[in-house]
Amino acid sequence: MLFVALILISGTAHAKKEHLRILYVGGSADWNIEYFNGDSVAWKQDVHERTKAFETMLKKYFSSVKIVDAADYTEALSKNYDVTVMDGTPKPISPRIYERDDQGKITKSTAEGYLTEAFDRPMLFIGELGEKLGRRIGLKTDWYCLCLDADAHHFRQEHPIFHAPFPVKLTLRNRPTPSGAYHYQYYVDGTIPDSIPMWQVQTKGYESDAGFRIGMVARPWGFEDSPEAEYISSGVCAKTLDAVAIGRHGNFLHWGFAASPRYMTPEAQTVLANAIVYISKFAGQGVIARKYEDRIATREYLKELKYLATHESYEDRLKSDEEFYAQMQKRQQELKEKQTKGEKLSAADKTIVNMKKPAVMPFEAYIKRYQKDFFDRFGTDSEAYIKFYDENKDYFYSFGFYHFELDEDVKSLGIPNNDLRLLDTAIRLMESSEDAEKGKRILTRYTLCDFATPEEWREWFDTNKDRMFFTEAGGWLFLINSREPGVNDYHAKEARAAIATIPSGTTSDLEPVDIGSRTIDLSNGNKELVVKISIHPGYHLYAETAPSDPFIPTRVSFDLPDGYQTVGAMKLPDVRFYNAEGTTIYEDTIVFRQEIAGSGGGEAKCTVAYQCCDNHICFAPEKVELKLTLK
Repeated sequence: MLFVALILISGTAHAKKEHLRILYVGGSADWNIEYFNGDSVAWKQDVHERTKAFETMLKKYFSSVKIVDAADYTEALSKNYDVTVMDGTPKPISPRIYERDDQGKITKSTAEGYLTEAFDRPMLFIGELGEKLGRRIGLKTDWYCLCLDADAHHFRQEHPIFHAPFPVKLTLRNRPTPSGAYHYQYYVDGTIPDSIPMWQVQTKGYESDAGFRIGMVARPWGFEDSPEAEYISSGVCAKTLDAVAIGRHGNFLHWGFAASPRYMTPEAQTVLANAIVYISKFAGQGVIARKYEDRIATREYLKELKYLATHESYEDRLKSDEEFYAQMQKRQQELKEKQTKGEKLSAADKTIVNMKKPAVMPFEAYIKRYQKDFFDRFGTDSEAYIKFYDENKDYFYSFGFYHFELDEDVKSLGIPNNDLRLLDTAIRLMESSEDAEKGKRILTRYTLCDFATPEEWREWFDTNKDRMFFTEAGGWLFLINSREPGVNDYHAKEARAAIATIPSGTTSDLEPVDIGSRTIDLSNGNKELVVKISIHPGYHLYAETAPSDPFIPTRVSFDLPDGYQTVGAMKLPDVRFYNAEGTTIYEDTIVFRQEIAGSGGGEAKCTVAYQCCDNHICFAPEKVELKLTLK
């Protein structure tokens, strides 16, 4: 993604309102409900104040503004307005779908639906609404990280939203580069600077104001690989410097910053107003490339794979682990001294005191964890991986969940799989009967079509070749730059993709966390409630999180029936270092154990709350309830 130089954009205050009909859909608060200590009345008041702030701001810039609650929104309402500003979660129009194998394991999960794929009215999403409402219909406004704070950077200064129709004056200042960016150095050519120019969007953010609503960034990889999508700006977050804080996909504009106008700078309010005007111009111009699989690998992922194949990356991990445990040992000593003095320790302090240094992960295990697609081929040969990725970068393709395949068919032709000549050559193979099956495989792999004859393929190609583009984020496909119904039929491709969905055991990329439980009779007459959590390789849960991090720690709690009580503290799994701020994580298989004493029957209810993440994305927090029989 091209970064442009940042310059001062000057102007004066706007003079008149735009004659647009704006529908604002509310229902969100500026502060998390935990900020109000569970006081739902105070939270609802905050929702009301946020809605009023948006209403006041919108009426300042636009001649017609309608306010509705998300619970009352339907897709049909948007037809009567030029732009819908979506700031609340409406009622779903279709439920979440789980597909299971014969053993009951989930093989596919489809998100709840809120909009139809045919929806083509201009809509601006606030915060994480781009993920919530866009996942089912394949928008690129996906959840890379709910970690966007208050400032923007690496914005495209020439973009209309920074200029008109309302003049803008952005105050730029050099600020330290977000620390999270350095974890992704391997994506950047050159050195990441110590500071970068930024402009302040919000007057409050989650890093400086505990409990404040957190914004969301979308993945940058493949965001602009289709003509109807554009990156506009990034922002301070825990991910890459080009994570998408503001961007457009078709008739949808993602405004990832989460604050209402009462916590926005005046210049940011003007930019938001300009963004509303801008997206209004895309009425009827819906989505072409559908990103149904949010974690599909793009060619950019090869940079990460190459880095993770090196001894350097392995040594970096060992070094970070050693630094963490050195800090923990020092902290343990301080806490033990507090205990000796009779001072009370918090739950987090007790976790640190009981922390044990785990065995060092061998290099082979490290490589196998991250090079799972090609480990059987290269083992621990780091140079072989790098050479392999470099030599074959034009011939890989992905069908989901950061999984790469080497296309030997395409490699044999020596044509990159994103080069339009590939389709022409594949059709020629079918026409000449030289290797018709290879040609057919290539065409069905990289298009949404399935014609029966070479003549049909040739007619389709000659008719549309001048309008074709290649999208990786949209499924590693050649699509046609057209919104005509039936021209780009993803559903035909979905049928083929479903065949490739194979269960992978107790955990998988589709279901990275598996939770089981049981009751054990102890020799002392008590019982122990055991919760075992299996975490898929490459994923982690959070143990304890630093105040500066937005992640959700894992919490296991038990609700015991009458006649039972806990004995001592819960026995917790070992943790691993995650970052310098003090956040720790769980990996692989972990066990929580709680001894209980008592008698009688009934059931103990166990609640497991957690957030699962990998190196790219955090899932939304989950809460699972289990029942354990007591006899």
